[in-house]
Amino acid sequence: MADKTDRQARLAHLGNILQDAAAREDWDRLGEQARALLPALHALAAQGPWNAGERAALERVRVQHDTAARHVAAAARALEPRLQEMRTNKDGWIAYAMHSETESGASQE
Repeated sequence: MADKTDRQARLAHLGNILQDAAAREDWDRLGEQARALLPALHALAAQGPWNAGERAALERVRVQHDTAARHVAAAARALEPRLQEMRTNKDGWIAYAMHSETESGASQE
């Protein structure tokens, strides 16, 4: 029975890491954990059939993953206006950078 408890605890841990990374907006950590989730779930599934408690824990992981994905989508939507502004002003920034580089090179001579 320790195996089942360990598997349930591992599922809870996987979901909590996703939830924590999303709440902290730690996108690097969230990405790492999201990529590690499928192999971890496959390894846990290979241990045998899921019992009722494990299925409930697995469902919680799914909900936590979905919630994290919604959090990422909202953050991406919030960044879109700034990204659009950057795309719109890209040529001006490049010209400014080239001008500044030329001027700093001339002033150093």
